[in-house]
Amino acid sequence: MRISTTIFLTDETITPVRLARELEERGFGGLYLPEHTHIPVERSTAYPAGGELPREYSRTLDPFVSLSMAAAVTERLHLGTGVTLVAQHDPIALAKQVATLDHLSGGRFTLGVGFGWNREEAADHGVTWSERRDLVGDRVGLMRALWAAEPTAYEGRHGDSVRASEAWPKPAGGAPRVLAGGAGGPRLFAGIAAWADGWLPVGGGGLTETLPVLRETWEKAGRDPETLRIVPYAVVPTPGKLAHYAELGCEEVVLQLPPAPEAEVLRTLDAYGRYV
Repeated sequence: MRISTTIFLTDETITPVRLARELEERGFGGLYLPEHTHIPVERSTAYPAGGELPREYSRTLDPFVSLSMAAAVTERLHLGTGVTLVAQHDPIALAKQVATLDHLSGGRFTLGVGFGWNREEAADHGVTWSERRDLVGDRVGLMRALWAAEPTAYEGRHGDSVRASEAWPKPAGGAPRVLAGGAGGPRLFAGIAAWADGWLPVGGGGLTETLPVLRETWEKAGRDPETLRIVPYAVVPTPGKLAHYAELGCEEVVLQLPPAPEAEVLRTLDAYGRYV
């Protein structure tokens, strides 16, 4: 089971170059980065975990720039977003970013997709909150059309479309792995079965109960059960927890690192080294 990591990289934390080098040297499998473009000061949206919104949310580095720097100084480290807020992006431009990063890294990129929780942030991007999940599915479909080997047109149901186009570079493997984040439930699982390659269950709890439901939805959609990927995300590890994920067939787990300066992050990597 590949042991990867995630962290809120900010202007106050360890740098992506330093972290990527340390992860590869220590045998960790990957680095996933979250995304927030900005956090409006005046907002009514509560922080999902409760309490005050942590400082790092408003200081998060751009994940694609940071992952490009990480890719440039590593050879084996897998790279991913956890998660890209797809509804807040122009999908044609995002398809180019993803394809370029995957191409230049030799196929090491995973696109983690999310729907967002901050209404005010989304509104500033022109996103209608009630439509964001459908919009994400449409935009993933549009990106897949641009990644296709032959020029492929796409007409979405929510306004996004693209003509059949030449769009290069192509992702190294034809298309990057696309994993959807979010709380388990019928709507999320229907979306995963329709346009994703698997699930990023944040925290990794409750999988014994939810995985059978997702697998049933996946197979009813005509998807090959062997291709479903489950990657527990932002996990605080214990030996028993990781053994449980392995028993469930998870090929990768993403451990949470603190949004901290270099010394504290390296101490955490020392502690996590027992799991690699």
